[in-house]
Amino acid sequence: MEFLVRQENRMPALPADEAARIKAAEREYARQLRDRGILRRLWRVPGTRTAIGWYEAEDPTVLHEVLSGLPTFQWQVITVEALATHPQEQAPPPEPDLPPGTSA
Repeated sequence: MEFLVRQENRMPALPADEAARIKAAEREYARQLRDRGILRRLWRVPGTRTAIGWYEAEDPTVLHEVLSGLPTFQWQVITVEALATHPQEQAPPPEPDLPPGTSA
């Protein structure tokens, strides 16, 4: 299943070394999710502390486990939307096999 995930980061001001450690752990976790094919894309919303991600997970429970593993999870306000393929995005039906010299 595909999901659109909006994550608003509300991490409080922390000592610089602690904040740097958490941010590095977050980047590493995101890399692991990309390597596993779970995090497909990630965008920032300019001028905010919000990110929008396109995730792919077996089901909502698996996605919850993934998101709750984020090092910043305790400070995130997260909304999730399950995605379904729009009919306009579905592949067109295959062309029929016609004998040479004929047309559809």
